[in-house]
Amino acid sequence: MVKPFILIPPSEGKSSGGTEPCWLETKQSFKNLETPRLQVISALAEAMKEPESNRTKLLGVKGKKVAEATSANLGIQKAKTLPAIERYTGVLYDALDYSALSAGLKRKVDQQVIIFSGLWGIVKPQDLIPDYKLKMGAKLQELGILSRFWKPYLTSALEECNIGCIWDLLPGEHSAGWDPVIAQKRIRVKFLDEVIKDGEKKLVSVSHWNKLLKGALVQYVVDNQLVDPDGLVDFSHPEGYVFAPDHSITNGNTTDIAFISKR
Repeated sequence: MVKPFILIPPSEGKSSGGTEPCWLETKQSFKNLETPRLQVISALAEAMKEPESNRTKLLGVKGKKVAEATSANLGIQKAKTLPAIERYTGVLYDALDYSALSAGLKRKVDQQVIIFSGLWGIVKPQDLIPDYKLKMGAKLQELGILSRFWKPYLTSALEECNIGCIWDLLPGEHSAGWDPVIAQKRIRVKFLDEVIKDGEKKLVSVSHWNKLLKGALVQYVVDNQLVDPDGLVDFSHPEGYVFAPDHSITNGNTTDIAFISKR
């Protein structure tokens, strides 16, 4: 039976601290990524020695958050860890509401959700990781833009999983970190608002709440083991978005689908 795998981004917001051993002492889902991870950690440590202005630009934070992020990045190797699903605290993860899921649904999420990360490449929800700050679109002097650095490694790691159906819920920055040619079937999702502009109905892409909207979708796809968009016909999104099959477009192995909310 073909199972769906769901690719999601990490979150800017992260829980601090940890209760588990440092990451090298723990079992990781993608063991073959250990070497490139160590390369990224080393390059990041060098970048943390640069002037604050450079670190501000690299990390995308300002003020006291620069020092906090620098400290976390320099402590990655020895820092205590948390499961990735607990480390990330952004709106997508809030909407997924992992802690409230049944034990059976949690097991499916643990097995079938894959999280992209500028530092780790890809991890699964129960992989133990420390606090850190690094975007997939960041450029490290020794490695270049991280999505380009990671692409061959992540493509190979995903190919080894023999995945039949991939729901690609990644933003462009993260989606650039793998080659979708390896997927038998790839489904991408967009959320659209129907608005009246200049007296005409128009569809406008949702950007600000995009991750929140995808959180509920992740739960539904895993719970129903969907490998075909047609299974979304009965999906009632909590924010009122409805699957619009007439807006689906298939090109090669990729199908782009849309949810629409009438305002």
